[in-house]
Amino acid sequence: MMKKTFGLFPVLVSTLLLTWFFYQRVGGLNLLIYDVLFVVWLLVTGQPLLKTSLQKWVLAGFTATSLATVFVHSDFSYVMHYLLFFIMIGLLVWPSFKSLLSALLQGFVNFFYAQWSFLKKLMVVRLRDKSLGYYTRRASLFLIPLVVVIIFFSIYRNSNPIFERWFGKTGEWIAEMVSMFFKYLDTPLFATVFWSFVFSNFLLFRRTNDSITDTDASQTDQAVRNRQRGLLGFSPVSLKNELRVAEYMLIALNVLLLVMNISDIKLVWFGFEWEGQYLKQFVHEGTYLLIFSILISVGIVLYFFRGNLNFYKKNRVLRRLSYIWLAQNAFLALSVGMRNYWYISYYALAYKRIGVLIFLILTIYGLYTVYSKVSHKKTAAYLFRQNFHALLLVVSLASLVNWDSLIARYNFSHAGKSFVHFDFLSQLSDQTLPLLDKPLHELKQIQASQQSYTAERHDIRPEQYYDAIQERKKTFLENWEQKDLFEWNWPEHKAAVRLKKLP
Repeated sequence: MMKKTFGLFPVLVSTLLLTWFFYQRVGGLNLLIYDVLFVVWLLVTGQPLLKTSLQKWVLAGFTATSLATVFVHSDFSYVMHYLLFFIMIGLLVWPSFKSLLSALLQGFVNFFYAQWSFLKKLMVVRLRDKSLGYYTRRASLFLIPLVVVIIFFSIYRNSNPIFERWFGKTGEWIAEMVSMFFKYLDTPLFATVFWSFVFSNFLLFRRTNDSITDTDASQTDQAVRNRQRGLLGFSPVSLKNELRVAEYMLIALNVLLLVMNISDIKLVWFGFEWEGQYLKQFVHEGTYLLIFSILISVGIVLYFFRGNLNFYKKNRVLRRLSYIWLAQNAFLALSVGMRNYWYISYYALAYKRIGVLIFLILTIYGLYTVYSKVSHKKTAAYLFRQNFHALLLVVSLASLVNWDSLIARYNFSHAGKSFVHFDFLSQLSDQTLPLLDKPLHELKQIQASQQSYTAERHDIRPEQYYDAIQERKKTFLENWEQKDLFEWNWPEHKAAVRLKKLP
């Protein structure tokens, strides 16, 4: 089992740095500075940071999302950055991982192992010729009984009036001591130091998990033919029957999906007519159908091409039926994209509509990997690994985009063509306030132009939107002036500069 641990001093330094950077501060330039220091420390100490191609790609993504936390400063960019942090630690623990999903699992497991590893290392520290563990055990012999006695004392005091009368003063003294302790305890500082300490352990104490590394190492891309014959093994007769069942099922499913796709061509592609109705259900029904259909298609293909049927000479018809099935699912995905196009055309941009576009990209790629699995006799492990890597790549790239600003610009620029949802826009992040700040007369004109929209009656009024934005501007500028250099980020800085120039 491979181990990598460092002394207690680096943990102390890292904890102090994180506490200094983040105590009573929100994320901003502080996270980028810490990331740079951490990567430099890894390079200086000779860590295996650029040993494999996967490590290089993850480091590139880690660097990009670290910059995004400052120059995009969205919750999405922070989530993706921390996710890549876990994956990078997993690859530092075991650089030979073939799957980033395995590295993520290793990083997650290592988070908990690191805390225990630090405690074990701490307990062997010598104080006056005895280990710290010796003093801890001696202290626990007194503290544990004391805590148990206090708990039962509180129970008896609150459940028996005579006990309360006899020992009430003692109970008040204990309560006063506890209250005084929390009164003088700086809770935010304690929480910051605690999480800084926990995170520093995670970065510095590492150990492989044999179950994860062995499973990853055993995965292969190419399917292998099982030549065993007999009742429980390979049998030409059983394969022939399974082949017939698979062909009949895929023929029936292809016919059903063909009918569905033909109806979509008529309803969505060429015969769509908008009459003021809300299109949320129109898109979501197609998305749910797509998810269900894709799961079925992948499950069916994986089942029938799970073993020796891959190598059966008479499986040509089944392969072609599978390709047609996958192609029809790809067309179904495009139809959902068309539904989403109409939704955006009439109701502008929103998070879920953008999410549907990202999902469709991943779906098309996923169908391609299923095709590759069938045509090149790949394993299910190959399929899952490729799709997880694609998912990680696409969402990492998506986290580099300032979606809030894009939504605000697009929705107001298309005010005469699509619905402007005041309630939704009023809740976008502070960095979009200069884009959201519109004169009241312009907001009223927008509202007057969208009376035909069904969703308009559920929206807030222009006056409500205007008041909300003015209040948010005032609060944002007050909060921005109180931030220091460590909390600086580009989008909010730019927003503050623009808002100060506005009358």
